[in-house]
Amino acid sequence: MNKRLATTFILISVMLDSMGIGLIMPVMPDLIQEVEGQGLGAAALWGGFLATIFAAMQFLFGPAVGNLSDRYGRRPVLIISLVIMAFDYVLMALAQTIWLLIIARVIGGITAATQSTSAAYMADISEPHEKAANFGLIGAAFGVGFVLGPLLGGLLAEFGTRAPFWAAAFLAAANAIFGYFVLPETVTDKIRRPFSWRRANPLGAFKNIGALPGLKRLLLITFVYTIAFFVYPGVWAYFGAERFGWGPGMIGLSLGVFGVGIALVQGLLIKPIINRIGERRAVILGLSIDVLAFVALGFITNGWVALAFTPLTALGSIAGPALQGIMSRTAPDDQQGELQGTVTSINAVATIVAPLTVTQTFWYFTSQNASFYLPGAPFLLSAALTIGCILVFMQTPRPARARAV
Repeated sequence: MNKRLATTFILISVMLDSMGIGLIMPVMPDLIQEVEGQGLGAAALWGGFLATIFAAMQFLFGPAVGNLSDRYGRRPVLIISLVIMAFDYVLMALAQTIWLLIIARVIGGITAATQSTSAAYMADISEPHEKAANFGLIGAAFGVGFVLGPLLGGLLAEFGTRAPFWAAAFLAAANAIFGYFVLPETVTDKIRRPFSWRRANPLGAFKNIGALPGLKRLLLITFVYTIAFFVYPGVWAYFGAERFGWGPGMIGLSLGVFGVGIALVQGLLIKPIINRIGERRAVILGLSIDVLAFVALGFITNGWVALAFTPLTALGSIAGPALQGIMSRTAPDDQQGELQGTVTSINAVATIVAPLTVTQTFWYFTSQNASFYLPGAPFLLSAALTIGCILVFMQTPRPARARAV
């Protein structure tokens, strides 16, 4: 097994998954207006509906895909997902009606298995002490894709609203071909687990994974922390415009700097930090840094000062991979796919709840009916949620390493 090539494929898959979202983002408003023949306001409503459908499909089918990878292997699930992803982008490129876009988002959400299955694959090829650091590499790849996607999408949009979709389809297909030749299977008969629909639905998967000692609390922390961290993509654009008077260019630049910061932290700093202080302290440190950053952003009134806090906010991202490493070491080898599928499902629910929570908070504290004017209120809410995560985590016992069943 060429571990380096396999790891390269996994990181490219995650990066393309992240890029694919950002790649089509700049043209989605124009595409929806093009197929619907309505204005920007209606396009925004349809855009929100499409995003919700995608997240809902991830919630419903994430555990099923994870269980399929535990039964049939990571390799076929990853490669088939990439092929269907390429087909999905082609469908969106050719779509002439909103219903085809809806069908495409349903298909895309069901087969959005690249990140969860990639995480399971990374867990398979990692020693227990390497898991958190390698999950950090996945986070770094996602961060790079988060930065490159919108930039490339904006450039390709000059060639028409369909160009980014064709590019995304080509990249997904090319990576599927690459994976076909370099990706070995990691699920052996020793850890292969029979597929069961009882465990493949979100509630059943959560019940089985949550039964492992300590994991139920860790999954709860993951859910709440995802909501708290969503304040950045959820209201940053509105917050920057309201508080600092930023235009689209400055907002895009600030998000790009944030993405680069996360990629550097998770790609370069996770391993030395965890080697020095351990995973549990890394989780507490990362969450504590997030609290400080959220509180600061809640009250900052100067845009340049907010940008200066970007390294601090990025440093808080060490919490995610460290928490994921703890969960992965807790779950047995034959439940790694089920675990990552469950995490995907939980994150999908969080991404449905989070936009409503943070945007409604922003709307209230910037409206005329507010008790007092505070555009940074969503960040203070995120600080409170993160403090709750710290308190729950500190009460969570150190889980023992489970065995395959």
